Amino acid sequence: MSELVTFWEAVADLPHSLEYVQVGAWRTRVLHIGEGEQTVVLMNGTSGHIEAFTQNIRALAEHYRVVAYDYPGHGFTTLTDHDLEIPEYEEHLLGLLDALELERVHLCGESLGGWIAIKFAAHHPDRVRTLILSAPGGRVVAQQQVDRAQSVSTQAAAEPTFDNVKRRLEVVIHDPAKITDELVRIRQAVYSRPGFAESLRHISVLRQPEPRFRNRVTDEDYAAIPVPTLLVWTGHEPTGGPEVGATLAAAIPDGELLFVEDAAHWPQWEAAAAFDERALDFLGRKG
Repeated sequence: MSELVTFWEAVADLPHSLEYVQVGAWRTRVLHIGEGEQTVVLMNGTSGHIEAFTQNIRALAEHYRVVAYDYPGHGFTTLTDHDLEIPEYEEHLLGLLDALELERVHLCGESLGGWIAIKFAAHHPDRVRTLILSAPGGRVVAQQQVDRAQSVSTQAAAEPTFDNVKRRLEVVIHDPAKITDELVRIRQAVYSRPGFAESLRHISVLRQPEPRFRNRVTDEDYAAIPVPTLLVWTGHEPTGGPEVGATLAAAIPDGELLFVEDAAHWPQWEAAAAFDERALDFLGRKG
């Protein structure tokens, strides 16, 4: 296959299903693919959706059962009319694992997904085998970094044109040539949902200083991660340079670092081959 595949190319010839699972108040979009004995749960970033892992699903599903889902207020799951903070995302994940009868899983989260995964592992270590954190969020960073992401997100939700949505994706993907038309179109469909602009305001609350501080991930949180963890960091990560990634990985008791030079906030997409190879090696050794 080519370097960048479509979602359909990634899943077409592997056993898979896409369904909606009721988890509390949330009609939750869930992808199942692969038939491995262990399960990897894929968790996207703020305002994201399952398709953020298009470049990784196939590699993982050839060895593991893979479950990917849209959070409350995100993707094609029920939109939200109230602010969502990390404990509610944790509660939803726990409910989803229970609904799917999954006892212990590997959590692979990018950005907000990594943030949720760190907190979830701390509170439910018996449900987690390992963590893969792809440019994880949650640290308190300079406000201008947060403001830029919020500004382009708001514009894209208000006017979900192809160009506006692509501009939003350019915040997380360093090389614009790696933004596929399919990725833009699926996010256009999400952003065009009736009520999504309001939902975005509620899921963006974690970009505001007080809620972000209240839900923050600290150095102590990294030092207390209870399971083997692979941290993936990049040369163009907007929340900190290479030294930040190295420091965070070193703080994790059983932590490893994959550093990707030519990527921004989506290393799992921009450096899929390196990400997939290292993730499978890590899961094979630590799972």
